[in-house]
Order: sequence, then structure tokens, then C-alpha cells
Amino acid sequence: MEKQVRAGLVAELTQLLAGGNAHATFEAAVADLPAPLRNQAVPDVPYTIWQLVEHIRIAQWDIVEFCLNPQHVSPEWPAGYWPDNKLAVDEAGWQNTLSQIAHDRQRFMALLENPATDFFAPLPHGDGQTIFREALLIADHAAYHTGEIILVRRLLHCQLTK
Repeated sequence: MEKQVRAGLVAELTQLLAGGNAHATFEAAVADLPAPLRNQAVPDVPYTIWQLVEHIRIAQWDIVEFCLNPQHVSPEWPAGYWPDNKLAVDEAGWQNTLSQIAHDRQRFMALLENPATDFFAPLPHGDGQTIFREALLIADHAAYHTGEIILVRRLLHCQLTK
């Protein structure tokens, strides 16, 4: 792939993963969220904001590990991708989850920036997945659940501040 095309593709994928483009970013969706609302259930909504955020972390971590480690074993679906709904998050757990999301996103973006990464070659340990597909999967999954976080915030009467 020619250098200019590759650089453009990396820039677009990075913007998609971190920038939000046509929607609020994950960081904006969780910013200034009062601690008690993180674990607050909303009638007829199956997840709290904490559960959605932790699900994003787990799924993104799994995708990144799959891309980087051929020996990675994914969690069992669906139980392994969601936190125990009986557990609440405290401040340390919340901050750790946010930090891990940012860290794993950076790890994946470093993979994109690596000139040796072939975006379109099937991963040898997969069944047809490519780095390009996994980038789109991370972005799509995070955007979907970020929208849910924003909706739950609205149902809790906690609008975004940015």
C-alpha cells in the first residue's frame, strides 16, 4: 500500500476510534457523571451506565488481545463480556475501567501506526478477520454502547456537559 494512502487510512481509523465524528465521544458520554448515577438502574433498561462502560472495556480488550496475541482465548459469550449485575463500581474501579479503555485503544492505534501491519491480510489465528475489520468492530461497538450511555444519562436527568 502506498505511503500516502496508508497514512490517510491510519488517520481516518484513528479519528473513528477516538474522535467520535458524527456522534459524542465515549469520553464526553462518561464525563462529569455523578458517582451515584454510575450504578443507578433505570426502569425497563437492562444495564446501568457502569455495566455498559465495563462491557465496552471487556469487548475492546478482547478484540485488541485477539489482534495482538495468537494464543488469546476470548471470554465465554455472553457472561464473560458483562460485569456481574449484582456488583456496583466504586471510584477506584470506575477510574481503572476508564484507564483500561484508553490504554487498550492506544495499544490498538499503535498497531495501526505500525508500518508492518497489513490492514487487509486475514489474521493467521482467526477465521477471516483482518485488522481493518477489527478497527471497524471496535469503533462500531463503542459507538453503539456510547449512545446507550447517553440515553441512560438522559433517563437519569443527567445531560452531557460538553
